[in-house]
Amino acid sequence: MAARSELDTQNIPAHVAVIMDGNGRWAKQKGGLRIFGHQSAITAVRDTVEGAAELGVQYLTLYAFSTENWARPKHEVMALMQLLVHTIRQETPTLLKNSIRLEAIGEITSLPESCQRELRESMELTKAGTRMTLVLALSYSGRWDLTQAAKRLAVEVAAGRVRAEEVTEQTIAGYLATAGMPDPELLIRTSGEQRISNFLLWQLAYTELYITDVLWPDFRREHLYDAIQAYQRRERRFGKTSEQLTVS
Repeated sequence: MAARSELDTQNIPAHVAVIMDGNGRWAKQKGGLRIFGHQSAITAVRDTVEGAAELGVQYLTLYAFSTENWARPKHEVMALMQLLVHTIRQETPTLLKNSIRLEAIGEITSLPESCQRELRESMELTKAGTRMTLVLALSYSGRWDLTQAAKRLAVEVAAGRVRAEEVTEQTIAGYLATAGMPDPELLIRTSGEQRISNFLLWQLAYTELYITDVLWPDFRREHLYDAIQAYQRRERRFGKTSEQLTVS
């Protein structure tokens, strides 16, 4: 695995997004219930957050609970919600200590009130954090994000505050849940699955994808270093040719 010292500190992605996958399979391998995998994943989250902050990543977005996850067995969903409340309460002092700001995107109002309360309190307490912004995607999906953006923009157009012919990509981006954040430069997906699972559909247009077979509960900052090292070896052309990049 890559060492931190092997990374180019001048080429750290400003925004890293992570699809944290494999908790259930990890638990099954260990002979435990799925919730055991979710509980064990907290260590992976903590180590990844600390590792990203130390490297100088400005935004770290974690796909914690998708809109589709509501279809899982009710007992698992409730256990996840309880775990979320406990984890936010437990980790807030560490976020404060490390000057990490907490934000959340998604249909937050669909979460249990206890979760909403913990989120609000933690976001308020950490709002002055300047080292890194940790974004939790909760009850989130890319299609939901685009739909809510379209609805809000339609209201503005109908009210005459925005002219339809003036709508640009930048206009749409301003109505997304991630408004004000740079698009992710690197997406990490654990467990070997090769899909983006309805995550940040607009924002991932030019994001570098890194797939690892490591199951999320086993993921550590060294695996983050591997992903960033792979990112640093790639040429990001944004539709241009290699020659054009060399000239510019």
